[in-house]
Amino acid sequence: MTWTTLRVGAFALALFATGPLITPGPVYPQTAGMERRQDRREDRDDARATRQTGRHTGRDVKQACRDAGGNPMDCRQQKRATKQGARQTARDIKWND
Repeated sequence: MTWTTLRVGAFALALFATGPLITPGPVYPQTAGMERRQDRREDRDDARATRQTGRHTGRDVKQACRDAGGNPMDCRQQKRATKQGARQTARDIKWND
């Protein structure tokens, strides 16, 4: 064996031995800020879905009132009350109250 072969072998051994030290540790793709932003997005989405459900329910309440022969003004007030309740629930969801 020549010195060149020993040097190449020693160099290869050194690279092989330090390889695990150079590799990065576990990677966490999201920072705490990104997780908080995602939580807020989920809250907004849930609040939006709640408001939308309130709109549909309000329409159904108004139609049921009309079908029962109710006063149009009373039917409108029932619809408004239903939608307002859904809005308040959405605010509670969005602001975690």
